[in-house]
Amino acid sequence: MLKEFGQKYYPKVFILDFFAQKNSHKIFEGNIDSKTLWQSLELFFKSKISSENDLIIFDEIQLCENALASLKYLADDYPQAHICAAGSLLGIRYFGTA
Repeated sequence: MLKEFGQKYYPKVFILDFFAQKNSHKIFEGNIDSKTLWQSLELFFKSKISSENDLIIFDEIQLCENALASLKYLADDYPQAHICAAGSLLGIRYFGTA
C-alpha cells in the first residue's frame, strides 16, 4: 500500500525491508547520526536521494531497533524528508504483551 502511494506521488521510492533485505541492518550499526545514515542509505540504494522529493519507506522496522531510534535524528536534521515506517508486528511488539 505504501509502495503504491509512493509510486503515485513521488518521483522515486526507496524501500528498505528489514525482513527481506537482511543486510539492511548493517546500515544502522554503530554511529546512527543522520548525516552518516543518509549517506549510507544512498550507498545502499546506489542512488542519490532527494530529501525534498523522494520517499523512503522502512518496512518491518520493528526488526531493527536502531532504525526505529534513528527516525528521531532523521526528523530533526531532515525535517523536509519524506520517510514512512511500517511494521506488521510493530504494535504487538512495543505495545502488546511482554
